[in-house]
Amino acid sequence: MLPPAHYGYMATGVNNDATLRANRAAFEHYYLRSRRLVDVSKVDTSVKIFGETWPTPIVVAPVGSQLAFHSDGELATARAARSRGHLQILSTVSSTPIEEVAAARDAPIWFQLYTLGGWPGVRRMLRRAEAAGCPAVVLTVDNPTSAVPARHTLARARLRDSRDCSACHEGSGIAAREKPMYDGIENPEIDRRDQPLTWDFLEQLRQETTMKVLVKGIVTAEDAERCVEYGVDGIIVSNHGGRADDSGRGAIDSLAEVAPAVKGRTLLLMDSGIRRGTDIIKALALGADAIMVGRPYLWGLGAFGQPGVERALEILHSELKIAMEFAGIPSIDRIGPDAIGLA
Repeated sequence: MLPPAHYGYMATGVNNDATLRANRAAFEHYYLRSRRLVDVSKVDTSVKIFGETWPTPIVVAPVGSQLAFHSDGELATARAARSRGHLQILSTVSSTPIEEVAAARDAPIWFQLYTLGGWPGVRRMLRRAEAAGCPAVVLTVDNPTSAVPARHTLARARLRDSRDCSACHEGSGIAAREKPMYDGIENPEIDRRDQPLTWDFLEQLRQETTMKVLVKGIVTAEDAERCVEYGVDGIIVSNHGGRADDSGRGAIDSLAEVAPAVKGRTLLLMDSGIRRGTDIIKALALGADAIMVGRPYLWGLGAFGQPGVERALEILHSELKIAMEFAGIPSIDRIGPDAIGLA
């Protein structure tokens, strides 16, 4: 359903896609230890996040430019999240204004923050997110440079696209326009090096907003420990789905390192590579409180719009329930380290 270049944009990793592949392969490092003779006639998949109960640990991750996948863009995703009861995080580079997405979700959403626009731009986006009712801001720290990494899968996809891409991406084309969250920001494309992502910036951000502050892109114990020291409200283990830092390490292995350092002292989420219900159990067993997915619901959006997003989320949730039943796990809070083993 998608044009080749749009598909390639979301399918791509960095360079030879080593980290993209590692995100999936790393799940094979772990297996489920299924327990028997447990009453799983009623499986409870609900979790609590900041005191609020959600029917599923599956969070809709921030993904930008969703109008490239469907004419309803982020609104279709928000409506699907509402119908299925999922927490949603909106990207800074959303195709749709945060106010409209929040209205479509009809419940508080979280806001993911990039530092484009410098500190004045950051401050303006924070005020908009607060006014839209966002209870939390997610600072993404795994893409600290203005340089665009080499994305060869995307480049090859472009070569297979027969459309005139300049019609949208240049001049007054829809893709050439500034993102709605940059409205009113002077020099929104200011070089990220002019607003470096540092621990000082994190502390400044915490002082600037009334929202809870989470840091997305942490992959080592050292950085996780320092996040806790700085008093962040949550950590998201992520390598940007293999689209930025070409480390070659799977995110689930990073979670195995980070979780013992966090020791339950702050909310811990994980994304990058989750594609099956069994993957979710593995992440929760390693210490995540919830998980996030991006590409799976984007493929649903590109294929069918809102119903496609709903179906993708439904598949993951259904697989999670079935996997819990086979593993002898009646509720999410019963998932611990003994639920998995090293392959």
